[in-house]
Amino acid sequence: MSDTPIILDAEQIAELIPHIDLAAELRGMFAELGRKQAVQPAQTLTPFPDDRGDYITYLAAQGQAGVFGAKLSPYLVTGDKPIITAWTMLMSMETGRPLLLCDSGQLTTERTAGTTALAVDFLARRDSRSLAIIGSGAVAQAHFRHVQSLRDWDEVCVYSPGIGDNADRQAAWRSLSEQVRFSDSAESTVSGADVVMLCTSSGTPVVNVEAFGPNALVTSISTNVARAHEVDPAWLARAQVYCDYRATTPTSAGEMVLATQDHGWAPEQIKGDLAELAINGCSLPDSGAPVFFRSIGLGLEDIAAANAVLRIFDKS
Repeated sequence: MSDTPIILDAEQIAELIPHIDLAAELRGMFAELGRKQAVQPAQTLTPFPDDRGDYITYLAAQGQAGVFGAKLSPYLVTGDKPIITAWTMLMSMETGRPLLLCDSGQLTTERTAGTTALAVDFLARRDSRSLAIIGSGAVAQAHFRHVQSLRDWDEVCVYSPGIGDNADRQAAWRSLSEQVRFSDSAESTVSGADVVMLCTSSGTPVVNVEAFGPNALVTSISTNVARAHEVDPAWLARAQVYCDYRATTPTSAGEMVLATQDHGWAPEQIKGDLAELAINGCSLPDSGAPVFFRSIGLGLEDIAAANAVLRIFDKS
């Protein structure tokens, strides 16, 4: 066995992704975590000198699969738009040797969307029919692809600033589904929706929480911006809160940090996480109050996705 890992660039990863059953990989991985057969340390943020940016380290060890490793995601300050990249190193728990070094740009998009989809499958009411999406780029489109078959959606409404004048972006969405319609505001998009997916890179709230329905499931993702939050932190006290992993999310998710600091909310109020949901280890939401699911992105998601890529590559 070579000490040199297989190296896959973004183009090679893009060719392999369609052959991965990511939903099964993530569901199995979270069940492993729930049974304590996997380890997920807290992510760490390391600032660069002279305010030149930072990088997040996502660590993980997946015992049943026999792999461990890390994803490094830098945020590089430039004179223009910041540069954000991601690379994952996968290693063997049996030999200690590196197995794979891969570009994780698209893998991060897919595992983020896949994790949200898993939460939607667990937490959304079975009779959910209306879906609202805030954001319209690649991440939002991936989210829709991953949840498209989970419920019998009668209505799919999308909003992002400027989408009304972006014919190419609208065409990309219509190629995914003829059901899609476009709204002129975030609030009108989420009003009455059974499931709301917030899929932006914003560091501040993107919609007025008063527009959410009383039984809506609202999902939110993360970005590198310090204390980023897509909803008002005060709203957490009124919602039934779930997350990807309760041991690490509350100290990294911006709205949870701020809700704890300023609004009397506490991490102990989290009703469950994906590890618990995967093994029926927590209760499902009650009717009558909105549900909030927050993911920060876990190293285990990166490791599971990278390991799936490696298995497909080995077969090719």
